[in-house]
Order: sequence, then structure tokens, then C-alpha cells
Amino acid sequence: MILTISTTHRPATDLGFLLHKHPERVQQFDLPFGEAHLFYPEASETRCTAALLLSIDPVGLVRDREGGTLYPYVNDRPYAASSFMSVAITRLFRSAMRGQSKERPALVDQPIPLVAQVAAVPCDGGLALLTKLWEPLGYTVEAQPQPLDPARPTWGMSPYVTLTLRHTLRLAELLTHLYVLLPVLDNRKHYWVGDDEVEKLLRVGEGWLDAHPERELISHRYLKGRRRLTEMALARLLPEEEGAEDGSQEEALVRPQRLHEQRLDRVAALIRNSEAVRVLDLGCGEGHLLERLVDEPRIQALVGVDVSSRSLQQAHRRLGLDRPRPESNRITLLHGSLTYQDERLRGFDVAAIVEVIEHIDPSRLDSFERAIWAAARPRRILLTTPNAEYNVRFPALPEGEFRHADHRFEWTRDQFRQWADAVASRHGYQVEIEPLGPVDEEVGAPTQLAIFTDREATA
Repeated sequence: MILTISTTHRPATDLGFLLHKHPERVQQFDLPFGEAHLFYPEASETRCTAALLLSIDPVGLVRDREGGTLYPYVNDRPYAASSFMSVAITRLFRSAMRGQSKERPALVDQPIPLVAQVAAVPCDGGLALLTKLWEPLGYTVEAQPQPLDPARPTWGMSPYVTLTLRHTLRLAELLTHLYVLLPVLDNRKHYWVGDDEVEKLLRVGEGWLDAHPERELISHRYLKGRRRLTEMALARLLPEEEGAEDGSQEEALVRPQRLHEQRLDRVAALIRNSEAVRVLDLGCGEGHLLERLVDEPRIQALVGVDVSSRSLQQAHRRLGLDRPRPESNRITLLHGSLTYQDERLRGFDVAAIVEVIEHIDPSRLDSFERAIWAAARPRRILLTTPNAEYNVRFPALPEGEFRHADHRFEWTRDQFRQWADAVASRHGYQVEIEPLGPVDEEVGAPTQLAIFTDREATA
């Protein structure tokens, strides 16, 4: 398999300084699965091309494995661009990926015109997948389909393309994009994927993956479809949930009315007045609601879930879990995302979701609904969210803006009612909605509270 990177930046031979590989030398590197050869087919002031050629030993890869089929020996691994190429990129261009260059320190941060071409890229999603992955990053994408055998056109086309990518960007960015996305296209990593791969993905994807519209697909394929790892990665990537941990902007607006305390006090009172013994706080943040319930003797299990590790650490301190207390045995803090089904969240009497839903991207509300109402299915769900109509009563809030910079939407009373009724109908719940906070005759209360109750639980 071969990767070429070209530039017309002048002097073009600066590419050698960025890659830390001299254009006048052919270099060879031993890798666990074969050899890598680095050379420059062209190197002039006006154009320079670096070529990375991998020679894979497919027999060596499986020599010590048992099995009676030919596939380990007869396959596309020697020539299809895959995770082998990613390993070679990080081994040969580690400093370039980090944006380091002693000879050209100013150039590492300078966008330059670059063209990357990869032969024999496997792509089961066709051109549509290629464009979904690369165009959001600003690349011009060309894909040349390859026939199964040029001498036998009747055999048709292969699932491989020659991929050409054009963009003006930093070389380090191009290398990190190739490192992550080539295995995504191939969808067949050659090595074991564990928790450390999540950290690697987040580290290499820093600065671009969290904003990529296909971050879920990328994470899923990069992590070989392992659900737990994918959810772990997305929980730390999703910006709508990360921003929920800092409510300072909204708090400044609502502090005079003590709205945050009113929400928590009302939800805590509803839980205390119920017969709940197992309680979930979904999006628990720093543990303010859990703190209000920790001394309730009837509650046997209090579980807080949040996507923010930092908030969970603060909740751990707030609830005194770092010092032994009898109440500590009833409290569990879990790291997780509310848009993915989680077996740990099943079997609870009440789930509280206080000022969380508005931080979730509208495109993920269906996943949120399935994860909570269909999969976790607590007997009762208490959900609060802002009433957008009340925003005109906040003098410091500019017209048309949300209360918090991370809010993805804010519903009017009618919009919230329609959504709540639809969710309840789809999943066998009944729902009641009540105002929360001071009620204005014209625009209603600042917060809306929906109380979902499982119909089967009340039968």
C-alpha cells in the first residue's frame, strides 16, 4: 500500500523538514508486520512529494496461528489501506503529527497546500461515505474506482478506490485525519482494541473530532464497533453534554428568583412523597439533588449519572464519599451518556432529569428517548426544562438568545406539551405538566416540570 503527500508551498522541499525525513535519502524502517519505505519521487522548489510504501508480510502475520482456511494467507491486507498504514504514519511521522520542527518551527503552524493520495482504499460505503468523512474537514475529495482486474473488465469493479484529498491546512492536521479515518474506511483494525484506544482517539482527534457531524460513525468504526468503548468516547466528545456542567451564565439570570433551588426542592419533595426506594439522578452534575435525598431513610439506592468526570468528582466530594459514612453505601456515581442504552439504569422507581434535555442536540432526542423511556424505563420520570416564553422577563437576556450558551433549544409551553404527550404515548406512560417557579399570567412560569408515570405501574 502506498500513501503520497505533495505540496506546492515554496520552497516545496520544506516538506522534508516538516516530516523530519530528508528528500535526498531513501529510508527503510522495520515494522512488526513488514517494512516501510520512505522516499521522494519529486523534490523541487515548486513541488515536492513524499511517498510512504508499506510492504506487508501476510504469512508472517499468521504464522503462529491455528486454522485450516486460506484466508489468513490469501487476503487484501498487503495492499489495502488500513490500520497498518495508520501505525506506519505514527511510527515514521510522530514528530510531524505533534507539530514539531526544529528547522521550520514557524511553518508547523502555517496552513500550506497539500494533496494526499492513497491507493486501494477499501470503502464499503462508497463515495457517499468518503464525502461524509472528509468534506466536513474541508477537503476536496476525488475517488477513482478500481476494477477487479483491468485485463478482465467483465469482472466489474472492486470495492477499492484511489483516494485523492486536497486541502490547505497544517501538515499535522492532515496526518491526524489520515491516522484516524483510514481505519474507519477499512473498518477492520488488525490489532486488539481496548480502553487505551479511546484515549488515543480522543488525543489524536482533539480539535476536530468533537465538531465532526459523523463523530458517532467515526468512533464506532475506529473502535471496531465495540459498544462500551464507543459510548465511552462519545460521552466525552459530545459538546451538548459537556457544556451542561457549567451553568454560570444561566445561574446569573435566575439567581434572584432562586430558580435552581426551587427546581431541586420540588423534585426532591416529589421523590420523598413517593414510595421510591431506588432513585436515579440523570445528569446529576455536582450532586445537589442527591445531597437533598441522602438522608431519606426509605431510599435504598441513590444513583447519579453524568457525562462529565469533573462534575462526578465534585459530587463525590460534596456527598462525602471520600470518608466512610453509613449513607455512603447507598450512593453510586456512574460515568455515562444519557443518549445510549445502559443496563445499569434499569429497575429504578424514579428518575430525575433536571435541566438536562435542553443541552442535548435535537438530532439525538430520539436516542435519548429510547435510552430512558424504552430501555431504562423507570416507573416515574421527573423532567424539568426552561420555558422559552418566560425569557422576555429576564432584562439581562438579549432577545432571541437562550439562557445558557450550551442550550441547543428552549421549548415554549405548547412545544413541551406536544413533545411530552408524544413520548408518553409511544412508551405507555401518562404525563402531567406543572409550572415551576413564579407564574406570570402572560408567559407562564420560568421552568416546566413533566411528571411521567408508567401506566402499568399504576394499573
